[in-house]
Amino acid sequence: MTSSADIAVLADFLGATLAGWRPASDDAKAGACANGAVRWQWQDEGVLLLEPAHADADVDVAARSVLISAGVHGDETAPIELLSQMVADIAAARLPLACRLLVVLGNAAAMRAATRYEDDDLNRLFGGRHARVPQSREAPRALALEQAAQRFFDAAPDDALARWHLDLHTAIRASAFEQFALLPYTGGAPTRAMFDWLADARIAAVLIHTEKGATYSSFSADACGATACTLELGKVRPFGQNDLARFANADAAIRRLVSGAAADADAPMPRVFTVIGQITKQSDALQLHVAADVANFTPFARGTVLAEDGAYRYVVAHDEERIVFPNPAVKPGLRAGLLVVDTTGETLAALV
Repeated sequence: MTSSADIAVLADFLGATLAGWRPASDDAKAGACANGAVRWQWQDEGVLLLEPAHADADVDVAARSVLISAGVHGDETAPIELLSQMVADIAAARLPLACRLLVVLGNAAAMRAATRYEDDDLNRLFGGRHARVPQSREAPRALALEQAAQRFFDAAPDDALARWHLDLHTAIRASAFEQFALLPYTGGAPTRAMFDWLADARIAAVLIHTEKGATYSSFSADACGATACTLELGKVRPFGQNDLARFANADAAIRRLVSGAAADADAPMPRVFTVIGQITKQSDALQLHVAADVANFTPFARGTVLAEDGAYRYVVAHDEERIVFPNPAVKPGLRAGLLVVDTTGETLAALV
């Protein structure tokens, strides 16, 4: 039986997580909500499983499992607020649930501290990389989130289109495309199902990785066989200072995905960019020759020297390359910027 205290937790999952709420007993870790239509189970701090109560008898419901994460960077607050509100709406039967849903608020400690991370960027520690920094406060959380994803998808059909992971973020800097997506490398062509969903969410641009990465969505794609993406939905702002109306299209598309509602078939496809290089910080002597406030997807012409670090130089080799996530403040050995080129036509033609 769900207590009034537990109902309050579902009504404000973000507030409960920030307050460090944990179930008082094993019996308090699970219950029912949405007038009995949804089963819920608290799995870990900031990790909540929601399932339709009739899922076992409904093949269509059981066929899709959706993991939605936010707060992998603790200061990227708008998607966290949206996800918490979605939990509240499901619990109150304002939003029907037509799939298995795992809600993950990623770096709860950093969220409480209003910082991106405590010791190490959590979104660079997946795929077992947390074992390289055993003293990091982010290491056990990376392992816990990997295990949460694996448990969740182990119970899903063995089909990428039955396994979805949307990892929600906001960017540090401005962008030529305010809302864009990053698709992890899988070794195959991107799926039309994902692009149709991104179009429904009015995502303006998609960046396709060409190597395996260390992000949460890369882990779920590689280790769990999920159709996955990272979504960059706007700018970093403190809790309570977000204009959530700016996220309305993405929020509506996420709600359509979990409720089984039809997508907008006439939505325009996003622009597509493919990674062709990256700037890797060799040392603290790195010089990144771009303005401190340069926007994501700013173009640079062939021959432009973008970075120097001792003997290392990055020179634009294509007629036009655009820089994404330039950040000279990362630790040595990490990515200080991605370079991408427009591949819209060929990518959309190759969707499977």
